[in-house]
Amino acid sequence: MKSTVDADRLGVFKTYKLYVGGKFPRSESGRVYEVTDSKGKWLAHAPLSSRKDARDAVVAARKAFGGWSGATAYNRGQVLYRVAEMLEGRRDQFVREVADAEGLSKSKAAAVVDAAIDRWVWYAGWTDKIAQVVGGANPVAGPFFNLSTPEPTGVVAVLAPQESSFLGLVSVVAPAIATGNTVVVVASEGAPLPALSLAEVLATSDVPGGVVNILSGRTAEIAAPLASHQDVNAIDLAGADEDLAKELETAAADNLKRVLRPQPVDFTAAPGTGRLTAFLETKTVWHPTGSLGASGSAY
Repeated sequence: MKSTVDADRLGVFKTYKLYVGGKFPRSESGRVYEVTDSKGKWLAHAPLSSRKDARDAVVAARKAFGGWSGATAYNRGQVLYRVAEMLEGRRDQFVREVADAEGLSKSKAAAVVDAAIDRWVWYAGWTDKIAQVVGGANPVAGPFFNLSTPEPTGVVAVLAPQESSFLGLVSVVAPAIATGNTVVVVASEGAPLPALSLAEVLATSDVPGGVVNILSGRTAEIAAPLASHQDVNAIDLAGADEDLAKELETAAADNLKRVLRPQPVDFTAAPGTGRLTAFLETKTVWHPTGSLGASGSAY
């Protein structure tokens, strides 16, 4: 005999929240907006972030920067790998959300999610290698050591790609934090749910609170205060259209933010090291080697 309990049961709708400082607050504004799938079917209500939410996220990112940038590169690699492990465990959830968000078949969505997980592993492997690629000893005339080493830029505002809600998101967030930056992410406006679910993975992995902060809402509305914020050091405009990018770049010039302008990107292709180096600064140190001997040798 079939139970009547299942037939009468109402599903439990998921409440999506922001991710700021390792916590899950609702938007300070109390606003939400409707998120639909590619066919217009209602999926959820996502928080509609305000300027105050953006400022709070910057404060959280700045607070986390010292500890994250000061961690060893090897440790950051371990943390990123742990994120990949957690994503693998929740693969089915992300396949479903990506399929709904991007109008993909289940098999194509699975391929996207697998690529995103592999992308996390790839960047995890680069954390303790990038310094050797872009740094090193420089030949100089004189009794000096001249050493160049990369350092993170600081707090980076990231406008996630609009169309690639998960693989694109991972491809812009992972390289920024792999090199020691902390980020404030503005999720895809039309498809924010994979990003908001990624926040749950980050919270239950080893990523310190504040290293990644995720906001959802109107991209232009949230990006404007981030571009003009004096404590944001750089901004990635991957998710901005041409007109918005110009406005934000002008605002970012006020405190000489480093700006990565939007450009056509195939996120399924091998990413290279471009985004790893986009938000790195180079510190060069001169150190005397000691007096030159009669033979010209130095010690």
